[in-house]
Amino acid sequence: MKKQTITIFLLLLFVVFAGVLFFLMSRNGFVTVKKEGGRRFGATYMTMNNPFYEIIDDEIRSVLESRGDILITRDPALSVDKQIDQIQEFIDAKVEAIFINPVDWKAVGPVLSQAVEKGIPIIAVDSDIYDKDKVACTVVSDNYQAGVLCAQNLMSQMEGGNILLLTHKEAKSGLDRIRGFRETVAATDTFQILAEGECLGQLERAMPVTEALLKKYPQTNVVMCLNDPAAMGAMAALEDAGMTGKVAVYGVDGSPDGKSMIEEGIMTATAAQFPRRLGREAAEAVYRILNGETIEPVIKIPTELITVSNLKNYGSNGWQ
Repeated sequence: MKKQTITIFLLLLFVVFAGVLFFLMSRNGFVTVKKEGGRRFGATYMTMNNPFYEIIDDEIRSVLESRGDILITRDPALSVDKQIDQIQEFIDAKVEAIFINPVDWKAVGPVLSQAVEKGIPIIAVDSDIYDKDKVACTVVSDNYQAGVLCAQNLMSQMEGGNILLLTHKEAKSGLDRIRGFRETVAATDTFQILAEGECLGQLERAMPVTEALLKKYPQTNVVMCLNDPAAMGAMAALEDAGMTGKVAVYGVDGSPDGKSMIEEGIMTATAAQFPRRLGREAAEAVYRILNGETIEPVIKIPTELITVSNLKNYGSNGWQ
């Protein structure tokens, strides 16, 4: 190969590599391209290792980009300190608005106050912010209802039971789901809540937490989880303990993994959320706010219980 040909080949290879790298960085929020007339928005979710938030982010991005605008997404990986830094970054970048799913619904209050002082609207997605006056609009599933639906199904299937709860106490959405479940089963004295374990809604944390609780409470026959990743961790622990099929497992999300477990008869039910609708509603809300339109402070989207009897209506592949 001639020297000139080699040079051209290497140049083309560099251009292709640089283009791919630039695309990946842009997609993950590390690079933003200022489009003509495009406005920049920021988004930070408690963790992006949960596909649920990827779906919400994709939907918000789709709506924004269809209008020529830009979404910068950050992942705090369950660190409230990182999330606070990310919000400060958005403030410094003078974004038009911030979408937030809080790591800690109370701790983010002070930095959100700074954003509001700069005239930057805050849109809470999938979970509330403690200081409601800092938020222009909250777009959430009916999380309390999700817990109620799981409890009602349990009470229709069993006359009594010994229950473990898997929680995430720093997330208002998780608190509401567990509260809805707890208050519903409290209507009868045949169900007993043995204990609850903090797992941050993460599979890798839920598994050892469940293992420890099962050793302490071998009489357990129900596990209520704040979300489907926690339910996956619980089911892994149950499998290791030889208790698969002997314990009713409930989750919240309606994730593809959760629905697959229901199809296999391993998981009892999941209260389905609709992440695409959550993202779309949040994106549309921000434009109404920027246009000075009146908007409901809370947009609450109903959940629906998925069991083996109605699974075909939702499908076991993909999100609803």
